[in-house]
Amino acid sequence: MEIFKPKIKIAISGAAETGHCSAKAMELSMKLGEELVKRDCIVVTGATTGAPYWVAKAAKQAGGMVIGLSPAISEKEHINKYHLPIDYHDLIIYTGAGYAGRNLLLTRSADAVITICGRMGTLNEFTVAFEENRLIGVLEGTGGMADMMRQIIDKAFRGPGPVIFNSDPKALVEELIESILQEKNQ
Repeated sequence: MEIFKPKIKIAISGAAETGHCSAKAMELSMKLGEELVKRDCIVVTGATTGAPYWVAKAAKQAGGMVIGLSPAISEKEHINKYHLPIDYHDLIIYTGAGYAGRNLLLTRSADAVITICGRMGTLNEFTVAFEENRLIGVLEGTGGMADMMRQIIDKAFRGPGPVIFNSDPKALVEELIESILQEKNQ
């Protein structure tokens, strides 16, 4: 009898509003979604628009599994109040926790968090993950907070933390998975 083990779960933290992201952000996000599926990872998002949506779309188109954590209490609120999409997700969990609560649950639900572009919400997710010593990947070259994280960490005077920086989605995923497997086997 084959024993099944849980798959690696990667949370995607990134800009829902992408007007300030780099010109390459969408292409890099889509490539990231494909690479996560190639490595048999489950993609976890904030069930939102922008960069996390691009990753979800690419992951689903590549045959992967995507789980969303919504700030809303119901699908109706998710769509009507928060104006968030429901496509490209296998499952959306309606947390009813607002954005701050959703961000906490998102970072805790996965083995690692990847930051793409981003604004204040992305910075919130990053700091929650950083404070909880979660493994974090930063996809550089996507603009916004992602391209400022080295400076933010340096100015925070808290040490580098378990943060991996890379501008290549494939290399970033490989480094994160290697670190996750090392951590799980300790």
